[in-house]
Amino acid sequence: RRLNIRVNIELLSISNPVQKKDLAVRLTDDTDPFFLYNLVISEEDFQSLKSQQGLLVDFSAFPQKFIDLLQQCIQEQNKDIPRFLLQLVSSAPALDHTPVSLNVVETNPFKHLTHLSLKFLPGTDAEIKKFLANGLKCLKEDKMMLEEKLKKTEEDLTRQLSYTQQSLSEKSRELDKLKNEWTSYTTALSNKHSQELTSEKERALQAQTQYQQQHEQQKKELENLHQKSIQQLQNRLSELEVINKDLTERRYKGDSTVRELKAKLSGLEDECQRAKQEVLSLRRENTTLDAECHEKEKLINQLQTRVAVLEQEIKDKDQLVTRTKEVLDATQEQKVILEESTEEKQRHIEKLETTIKSLSAELLKANEIIKKLQGDLKTLMNKLKLKNTVTIQQEKLLAEKEEKLQKEQRESQEMGQSLRLKEQEVCKLQEQLESMIQKLEESKQLLKTNENVITWLHRQLSEVQMAKKLDTPASAHAGGRAAGSPLGMPDRPSFHSLGISHPISPLYAFQNFLDPTHSKNGNSQCPVPKASTLTFFSLSLQVQLNSQLSKPSRCPDAHTVPAAGHAANKENGEQLGLDPKYFKKKDDSIPLRGLSQNTLNSEYLRPYLPTKAQLSPKAAGTPASAYFPG
Repeated sequence: RRLNIRVNIELLSISNPVQKKDLAVRLTDDTDPFFLYNLVISEEDFQSLKSQQGLLVDFSAFPQKFIDLLQQCIQEQNKDIPRFLLQLVSSAPALDHTPVSLNVVETNPFKHLTHLSLKFLPGTDAEIKKFLANGLKCLKEDKMMLEEKLKKTEEDLTRQLSYTQQSLSEKSRELDKLKNEWTSYTTALSNKHSQELTSEKERALQAQTQYQQQHEQQKKELENLHQKSIQQLQNRLSELEVINKDLTERRYKGDSTVRELKAKLSGLEDECQRAKQEVLSLRRENTTLDAECHEKEKLINQLQTRVAVLEQEIKDKDQLVTRTKEVLDATQEQKVILEESTEEKQRHIEKLETTIKSLSAELLKANEIIKKLQGDLKTLMNKLKLKNTVTIQQEKLLAEKEEKLQKEQRESQEMGQSLRLKEQEVCKLQEQLESMIQKLEESKQLLKTNENVITWLHRQLSEVQMAKKLDTPASAHAGGRAAGSPLGMPDRPSFHSLGISHPISPLYAFQNFLDPTHSKNGNSQCPVPKASTLTFFSLSLQVQLNSQLSKPSRCPDAHTVPAAGHAANKENGEQLGLDPKYFKKKDDSIPLRGLSQNTLNSEYLRPYLPTKAQLSPKAAGTPASAYFPG
């Protein structure tokens, strides 16, 4: 069974003969006055209890811990399955003054754990009497206290009643007076109010008629304003739709222009690759030309004693090759610069693509804003019937959004202008590439003309070698051809003292006329000129011709023949050598240094200039200005 038990815990201190502390625990039942169980625990008893039940608390802390366990049991007593329980167990079937054990048990799904078990002894008759006497004494004291409190409360209540009755009589009198005054005052007020009501009703009727008229006028004005605003909004919507269409068309045009630019860039890249391949082929041709020049240098070293002028020509040709290499290097540098510029343009085009994407996103946002505006317009149509203030706010919002749309239109126009500028830049780059390709073709033509002149020089060398093999009597040739040159000099003189009996070329003759033994020969029939040097560069190279003719010797038998033929030709109006139009200066040509007009008009150069028959079929059609530019 279940019982509600009162547990009293007291600490008793005893000083006779030794100061001790005992813990007294008493169990009582408020419904049963004879239910009394006592337990007194000293410090010695607690030590034995601690060892038996395995407690971890000292005697000083044991009362508080025991109270804590009891409070947990009180908290759990109203639950269906309480966690902590107080069990009062007795050996007898009923509580008939037999010892009882009080157990504090913690319930668990696995086991019931007893935290503390205390044995209580039933109270004796004397203890029960003492307990009952103490209870009666306490009750009597409580009764006396309550009786005194009742007397005091009765006296207070009687005083309050008398005071309230007096106040009620006074208040009733005052009420009667106030009622009389109020009735008189209400009658007067009712009369005044009736008169005022009649006047106010008349005023209200007049005001109502006026307000109705004003309301109708305002209603008509609002309807007119509403219709005007609806028309304006519709016009704005149509304009916004037109602007949206224009923006979409511009977007598509921008996409098409970007695609065209990409196609143009791909074409330019292909052209650059082709130009690179052409440059590689030109380098290979230059290497072949270098090898041929080295071979020719070897041949010229073998013929140094006889052909000094040719050595100078070949050296000048080497300089030409180096210049062509420099030109090619410059073209390569320009190509590198063009490639860098194309890369920069590609990066700029990528930036433009990103800007176009951002513009498309902004256009989508503008479309969303327009949709939102359409929804707002629908709500405004309903709200304009009730309030004019809402319409004013919406008009402000529409103005702000129109400003945003105008800003977007300006940005799109700026982007279109930037795209046009980029197209112009791409066109300029294409023109630069075309000019570079033309320059490369011109350099190819110059190289071809170089090859043709080199073949012609080979033919001249072979002719010289064949002339050496075909030895004929030198004296007969020398006597018969002494009067053939216009300056009184033999065209192809022979030298017996040197063992050369065949005619030689004037280039060799000019260089061997410097021999002093040959000038001292008494059998010579012609005056011998002093040192005469001739250097000739063909095919856009430097052409130098420095000829110094000495005075005639004092030989009595020598007949000096002045250079009358040249003057006679000038007087007759005949111009020797090439036409002067071939010596006009061009912007794209390399200038000739150290070449005078007299030397170019000299007849000594005529036999050694290539003719159309001697050149290759490709070079035969080229004008003389290709050989002597500038």
